[in-house]
Amino acid sequence: MKTCKLGNSVLVGSRLSYGCWRLADAANESATPADSIAAGRRAVIAAYEAGYTLFDGADIYGRGRCEEIMGRTVREVSGMRERILITSKCGIRPAGSPDSHSPGRYDFSAEYIVHACEQSLKRLGLEVIDLYLLHRPDYLGDPHEIAGAFAQLYDAGKVRFFGVSNFRPSLLNALQAACPFPLLVNQVEISLAQRAAFDDGTLDQCLEKNITPMAWSPLGAGLLGHGAKSLLPGQRGYQTEAMVKALDEIANARGVSRTVIAYAWLLKHPSRMVPIVGTTNPERIREAVRATELELTREEWYRLLLAARGEPLP
Repeated sequence: MKTCKLGNSVLVGSRLSYGCWRLADAANESATPADSIAAGRRAVIAAYEAGYTLFDGADIYGRGRCEEIMGRTVREVSGMRERILITSKCGIRPAGSPDSHSPGRYDFSAEYIVHACEQSLKRLGLEVIDLYLLHRPDYLGDPHEIAGAFAQLYDAGKVRFFGVSNFRPSLLNALQAACPFPLLVNQVEISLAQRAAFDDGTLDQCLEKNITPMAWSPLGAGLLGHGAKSLLPGQRGYQTEAMVKALDEIANARGVSRTVIAYAWLLKHPSRMVPIVGTTNPERIREAVRATELELTREEWYRLLLAARGEPLP
């Protein structure tokens, strides 16, 4: 698979990232815990063998079980750790933590960032995380306090590089101004069905500051691919019929699946966007790689954009 540098760093990862958030649910509902671990392991190995070298996780995925499956697989496959980059995220605290009266919330306090990272390292069974992200903006987050936590983790050799997820450009600027090292990525929802990043300054900022955008839910929660398992509240209003029709027309002409075209649409952007592939189906994991070998024309790219907009450009 083709590769790209991540932000202003020495890190080089695959043009597609493998998303680990479904690893704990890779088997069917009647599966035993051992079956679930085995199915998650198969998905990770399928991605690794297909050329994915950037693996994206978070502490809340499967309430930590996804990190455990990822870490166990890395330790079992000889040479894998040296060839891949591991990402994790922190900052989302579910209701009931640490006590029954605690609400669901975001937490970028220095104490919590350091603690969450140390817990992720334990679950992964690793000494260092390559790229550590803040998951969703904490309204009470202090950029200087966050920078102090980052410096503590870096100095301790627990994290190599840092980034953010779901950040507004203005908030990313505020944090970057307080940090002594560059933030490498901003992981946001981007797809034909969710195009806000093209208009709200997120991708402009990525181009200006050489920040790598990582696109989560690049198939619109599956609505642009093989169907949706679950939708977030903001995704329930997606109208995808016209998009799917346009994707199918170009896919048929190109001899690939519509999912390949949907990924290729994102890869076309000059920011070196990295779509995060979230399927646990080994065949679909391998299929997605074809997008990195396909270059859409400008005409094809805009045909898809117009179908997604449902109206001409202004």
